[in-house]
Amino acid sequence: MSDIENKKLLISFIAGLLSDCNHVAVGASSPIPGAAALLAKEMWGSPRHINILGSVKNNFFTNGAQELFDCAAQGRIDAFFLGGGQIDGSANINLMGRGEYPYNTPRWPGTFGSAYLYMLVPKVILFREEHSKRVLVDKVEFISAPGVSEPDTYRKGGPYGLLTTKAFFLFDKEKQCFKLTHIHPGSSLEDILDNTGFEFDYDKETQTTPLPSEEMMHLLMAKVAPTLKEVYPHFADTVLAA
Repeated sequence: MSDIENKKLLISFIAGLLSDCNHVAVGASSPIPGAAALLAKEMWGSPRHINILGSVKNNFFTNGAQELFDCAAQGRIDAFFLGGGQIDGSANINLMGRGEYPYNTPRWPGTFGSAYLYMLVPKVILFREEHSKRVLVDKVEFISAPGVSEPDTYRKGGPYGLLTTKAFFLFDKEKQCFKLTHIHPGSSLEDILDNTGFEFDYDKETQTTPLPSEEMMHLLMAKVAPTLKEVYPHFADTVLAA
């Protein structure tokens, strides 16, 4: 599977995860989640509301991140996406860097409200294209945002699952661990076991991630690409129009 085909697979898969949402917010530098939210709306009419930070046409926020945080606190955002330089088996994410803080080498962009949103948004999808032991580690070196909290901690939000270019893991909140549920075409269980630094549950007969339907592919090119081009012109021209 080519890189472009894989990206389209990720878009279609995420779209399915968002089909039961009313309001989805997408952060900066997130063309795949942004395209997925727009595709879900075209396919199923939901989410009804999409906010892509950095967009003018697809962002009804008037005060940027502050309004995003306000909406999350009011329970008005159903899904959001987080990544991380490191992600571990308890769904903790590290956005600061490797090594002892504050002397991390390298240093990454920082947390910027991730912990806050992680605690409030019900369906947080962890998304990282790279699937390697460098990223998916046994234990993050710095917890920018915790995947789980103590039982007496008030928490409405948290991890729903983890998506990479190789697979999708659903997060089991009771067991506080990931379970492999989908293996993307071109990958295998052995490949995922070899390239994942944390332990996870799995079945030997894990299903293969379905390819995008013809209708999805048509909507990506005809509807989503022109809309997404406002924020991500290169991505729309090279991935969605291909």
